[in-house]
Amino acid sequence: MFNVEMYTGNREENYELVKKQLQALLHDEKNQVANLSNASALLNQFLDRVNWVGFYLLDTNDELVLGPFQGLPACIRIPLGKGVCGTAALKKETLLVENVNQFPGHIACDAASQSEIVVPLLKGEQLIGVLDIDSPELNRFDKLDQQKLEEFVEILVTYL
Repeated sequence: MFNVEMYTGNREENYELVKKQLQALLHDEKNQVANLSNASALLNQFLDRVNWVGFYLLDTNDELVLGPFQGLPACIRIPLGKGVCGTAALKKETLLVENVNQFPGHIACDAASQSEIVVPLLKGEQLIGVLDIDSPELNRFDKLDQQKLEEFVEILVTYL
């Protein structure tokens, strides 16, 4: 069974531990919903100062649909190119937004969210969806978060 270890190292060490925990959770499991659910739960308990962690999945060629998540109820459908999630999906690149209120076309699913990071889920060049993490604090995410969450997603997509 899975064991949650305490995150007692520095941020980089803690990210390495959560990546190992992800691999242990996903080992031998092929179900996408189960894997995305466990990944969102793991990140939600690992990250501090966040109010939403989850996935939006490509539903059609031009729309993302809500997937497994932790947090308050959320927007169900997001067109590609709209908001932070839709823009990151369309560009197939991570977006780190220090202040969502300054992001053109931001979609406010939770008015408490102030900053956001969105990491695309890519299998090769094929977009599967995005990992979306919101925080009630401005400037919550930095380049270390971006690098380590991109590595987390790389591991995750091998099981999707």
